[in-house]
Amino acid sequence: MLAPVHRWIWSDTARRVQKLLRFSETETDGGRDILRAAEVTSDPLLRRLYLEHAIDEFRHGVLFRHRAAELLKVSASRSRPGFHGDWLAPGGHGLDDLQVDGESDKNMLAFLHLSEKAAASRFTVYRNVMQHDPPTRAVFEEILHDETFHMNYTLMQLARVEPKRHMRHLWWARLSRLWKAYLRLATSLAGVLGSTLLTIQYFVLLPPFAWLAKRAAHRDRSGWTMVPPGRSDSLDRQY
Repeated sequence: MLAPVHRWIWSDTARRVQKLLRFSETETDGGRDILRAAEVTSDPLLRRLYLEHAIDEFRHGVLFRHRAAELLKVSASRSRPGFHGDWLAPGGHGLDDLQVDGESDKNMLAFLHLSEKAAASRFTVYRNVMQHDPPTRAVFEEILHDETFHMNYTLMQLARVEPKRHMRHLWWARLSRLWKAYLRLATSLAGVLGSTLLTIQYFVLLPPFAWLAKRAAHRDRSGWTMVPPGRSDSLDRQY
């Protein structure tokens, strides 16, 4: 349903460059987290899979960055600030600030599976609306193959590590992602409401106070004012 909106967002070259650069940063950060997961896990099979996964994430970051650099050469002469639509076309998946050192293998696999599944779904939409840019479409197409593999292996390994309760871990991971999404939305909404209230105060409440201050200033005499004799005794004591 949102395909026309995504097509409009990605139609602008400058927006495309900014989003590809954000994708590159997110993929690289996710690769670092997965590399750390490979270091802390005690499962030799997961360690090997995590290392391959981390290498893929770093490669995705390079692909996005190189494509953004190519587009930047074209759009540098006519780049302009504008609406980016980040909440409609979010960046890469990442790990939602998951604390890798404190997570078990089953929790890590559940979070990874859901993250890769969400990324594969979004990248499929972005690939489908990129008919006007075949090179960028090819980048998403190449990355989608890896995302599908990541999504499948994490589910299979989760079923191997936790054969009886792997679906429960997936549901807990979904609830955690929903809670973090709510926190991000609430933080953004609070920022918007705070800015709106400050703007209203500036234009509605401040002008009357400024007018009263100017009116009081007109009643004050200019220059030095003589102090009555009865009020000059303050020089003889502290108060």
